[in-house]
Amino acid sequence: MSTLADSIFTSAKIAGLIADLKKEVAQGQKRIDGVRPPNPELAVSYQSYLEKLQGLRGRNLFYPYVGSGLGHGPYVELQDGSVKLDLINGIGIHLFGHSHPDLIEASLRGALQDVVMQGNLEPNREYAELLEILVTAAGKNSRLKKGWIGTCGTIVNENALKIARQKNSPARKILAMKNNFAGRSTLMAEITDNAEYRVGLPSYGEVLYVPFYDGPSSIEKSVATLKKHIADNHKNIACFIFEPLQGEGGFNVAPKEFFEPLLKICRENHIAVWADEIQTFSRTGELFAFETLGIGEYIDIVTLAKTTQCGAVLYTEEYNPKPGLIAGTFTASTVSLSCGIKTLKTLLNGMNGEKVLGPQGRIQKIHKKFTSMLESLQKNSCKGLIKDFGGLGLMVAMTPYDGSKDKVMKLLQILFKNGLLAFSCGHDPYKIRFLLPLVLEDKHIEEARILLEKSLHELSLSL
Repeated sequence: MSTLADSIFTSAKIAGLIADLKKEVAQGQKRIDGVRPPNPELAVSYQSYLEKLQGLRGRNLFYPYVGSGLGHGPYVELQDGSVKLDLINGIGIHLFGHSHPDLIEASLRGALQDVVMQGNLEPNREYAELLEILVTAAGKNSRLKKGWIGTCGTIVNENALKIARQKNSPARKILAMKNNFAGRSTLMAEITDNAEYRVGLPSYGEVLYVPFYDGPSSIEKSVATLKKHIADNHKNIACFIFEPLQGEGGFNVAPKEFFEPLLKICRENHIAVWADEIQTFSRTGELFAFETLGIGEYIDIVTLAKTTQCGAVLYTEEYNPKPGLIAGTFTASTVSLSCGIKTLKTLLNGMNGEKVLGPQGRIQKIHKKFTSMLESLQKNSCKGLIKDFGGLGLMVAMTPYDGSKDKVMKLLQILFKNGLLAFSCGHDPYKIRFLLPLVLEDKHIEEARILLEKSLHELSLSL
């Protein structure tokens, strides 16, 4: 027995209409096959867009970027008619690049549903399906069994903190890694180890920092710092939040041998182990970075967002919160949930017959090819201009020149002008980071090489 909705939304007529719409978009996409400069005829109107938007926001955009709404794989068209090679993807939102046909279909099907936004009081089946996929996948290599969906990464991080504090009450303090980033709410800004992100905000003195990995010899120092914090704050630490690979902090990587002793100590002291995978989720070669590192047995709570088009906090049975602690009118839009489901199924089941996850999966292949390209630049035409490139999977960063903030910011603007979108991370040194789309092909990596080489030399001439 099917519902009326089933009979309508799975009908041949609906399928045909969606196929026609996808075909129409695909016709336009054919003309977006590489980087191109702005159209001079659109310069005046584009400047008007920028000035209006910047005036409404009260400050300039980081890039003079207003999208047209059309793209093709890693390419995106701007309202000035230019086309950019997008290797930052909204800081990790667009895993499949721009105007991907599968996500267009998921968006259209989501838009046909009865509500724009789903909530915790009245969820539809997309809510249940997305959560089931996440919980089932997470439970394969961890003790995670439950979950809650939220609108974004900051919201689910707030929920994670409440869950940890409720379970371990009256403990209230938070252990976090140096150079971490947790979000931009008042408390997440407090946890984030960057004073620039909390100028003018009060300090609550609730966060205790542990140094991140800096080579094998640093493990002992981090363990000693953790033990001291626990001794100095007896039974008053609720949780330990860490990014398996630091994002905003500089794409800093640490091995299992670094995390394991820290997580064991937290477990021994009944401190919730909370993996913040807002940025790492789906990008390190496995679905969860805790799987890549092999530390799933220690995880009590994990948070994720970006790739799924909404956020989620997953937790063990032990940390299942009491009713009323986490809720909210909005969970996510039906379109977001539909696209999140499609994205997860592709990650788990493969893409065009190719495995995505695992040592031989598409993610690792892209990583090897992209870092090989950077290595070639470093050793040849850009020798002395870039160094310290690395990361995991689709998360890759490099340090240009001496890693000064001024040079990195100038290089980003030159890259944008020349047609490549990237972003910064870290400090002392500052780095250029890439969140590579899953649709990246060899020809796109070659185009990125050309644009990087051109931009690095262009800035060198002006220094």
